[in-house]
Amino acid sequence: MNITYIFMFMFMFLSSMHQYFGALDTITTTHFLKDGDDDFIVSRGGTFEMGFSSPGKSKNRYVGMWYKNISVRTVLWVANREAPLRSRNGMLKVIEPGILVLLNDTNNVVWSTNTSRSVQNPVAELLDSGNLVVKQSGHGVSDGNFLWQSFDHPTNTLLPGMKLGWNFVTRREVYLSSWKNEDDPAPGDYSYHCDPSGYPQNILKKGSNVIYRSGVWNGLRFGGARNSRDSTFYRYGIFSTKTEVYFGYNLTSSVIATFILNQNGVAQLLTWGDGEQGWVPYLVIPGDNSKIGTKADWSGGCVRRTELNCLQGDVFLKYSQIKLPDTRNCWSNVTLTLEECKNICSKNCSCMAYSNADIRDGGSGCLLWFKDLLDIRQIPKGGLDIYIKVAASESGILADHKLEKSNGKLVKSLACILASSVGVIFVILSLLIYHRIRKKDLELKKKDRKIGEGGFGPVYKGILEGQEIAVKRLSRTSTQGENEFKNEVIYIAKLQHRNLVKILGCCIEDEEKMLIYEYLHNGSLDSFIFDDTQSKVLDWPKRFHIINSIARGVMYLHQDSQLRIIHRDLKANNILLDKDMNPKISDFGLA
Repeated sequence: MNITYIFMFMFMFLSSMHQYFGALDTITTTHFLKDGDDDFIVSRGGTFEMGFSSPGKSKNRYVGMWYKNISVRTVLWVANREAPLRSRNGMLKVIEPGILVLLNDTNNVVWSTNTSRSVQNPVAELLDSGNLVVKQSGHGVSDGNFLWQSFDHPTNTLLPGMKLGWNFVTRREVYLSSWKNEDDPAPGDYSYHCDPSGYPQNILKKGSNVIYRSGVWNGLRFGGARNSRDSTFYRYGIFSTKTEVYFGYNLTSSVIATFILNQNGVAQLLTWGDGEQGWVPYLVIPGDNSKIGTKADWSGGCVRRTELNCLQGDVFLKYSQIKLPDTRNCWSNVTLTLEECKNICSKNCSCMAYSNADIRDGGSGCLLWFKDLLDIRQIPKGGLDIYIKVAASESGILADHKLEKSNGKLVKSLACILASSVGVIFVILSLLIYHRIRKKDLELKKKDRKIGEGGFGPVYKGILEGQEIAVKRLSRTSTQGENEFKNEVIYIAKLQHRNLVKILGCCIEDEEKMLIYEYLHNGSLDSFIFDDTQSKVLDWPKRFHIINSIARGVMYLHQDSQLRIIHRDLKANNILLDKDMNPKISDFGLA
């Protein structure tokens, strides 16, 4: 066969293979990446592709990287996010001593990498992990001995295998920063970090303000995440050594997934759905639609009823299912036991609380807080135990604060429970106050003291420590019982909203059960709606205000509260009005 035909055949074969398998995976000193529809590099396994593109409606040109074999091009990394090209004549090349440079149409450098050492024959290779690395030609990638890598300089996306955190040797932090908008990949308002100060946790920031934190990594999951989801397709965690602390995740199946911080400050773990031909959110952060400062949390801390007195001795109370306080100022030691942790905190007057650092194998490690306990929430599925120091004078009235069930009955030896202003801490009062309430209860049976009656039983007006109260007493003939009573106490105590009735306490002893609420002077809404005289009080502005306020209360229950509550008995006589005609939702027995 003529040698000319052989060369022609080989050229056609290589061209077709290049077209079939995609472009080369490497940029060299002689092979550049030029702006153009057909000029790109593809990782060796065909997972990722890199080239020039214009995001959204922008006409600017950027060097970006994306998954190759999906129908929606989602840019996962941008080289020149702050230095856009204004024309389609850009060129990315690698030069000695081992740096990438992006040139514009006038051959000026608009973006480049750096290196602390030099090599004679550098190349830039796009790996199947999505990492663009600059290295010595001929060297492998397994040792990670790179001159530069894109994994150290992410934009808004954390890919599997990336490390989000701090390298204490190089003093470099790797973090995510959102795009400004869909058309501009320049750094936006939001950033996502693995913060190693105190004890590691992930935080979301808007500018310099922390607006969300994951809670501590407890060895299995983040202790403050409401929507944490275990999965068989990925593993995640915070990893710590003497030289680095970082958050990362790895895939355990062939699913396509990515973790992106969008321009609205929402971080999402997305998986690609072939059926939907689009990205499907698997995990959303923040997952409870609440930001710091809302009524769903207590970012400003809690106020003590009794100040600590170190000289008289203090005690600890255990609270469970709690998102631990902000750990950025806490002290940690992963080798101590919980008992050793308690001893250290007991001997230090400045210590406010302690907890395990790791919940695996029965718990280990020690966390100590020496300042205000900030951003505490109750996390029913995923929270941790914390031991909070309280004044010794409260040790007689503060005990196990959970409603317990024994022999089918609710029992408490000191059975009066008051809900604190933050809706998490229950306080058990002495039996003395219970008898005071029983004594008043005799007076409450008078006709002029009875203000209503429902399925639970009669409701009386009374005075407790100078405050007007409404007392609901469970009737022995009531169709409602133990479950409804528990609902009232547990749910209302944990819910704090201006359009929900506040529960002030409850009393339980033997068969006697009473609920104590704030007193609302104007009674129930139905007394105004269905009474010809009273209805005249409700002009349209008042009606609109009442409707709007009820809607706010319902939205809080359904969306913004620390629990997701469906009332199931919302009607006019379960809406109470205060002296200013502000409505408050009551009766959570069926919630």
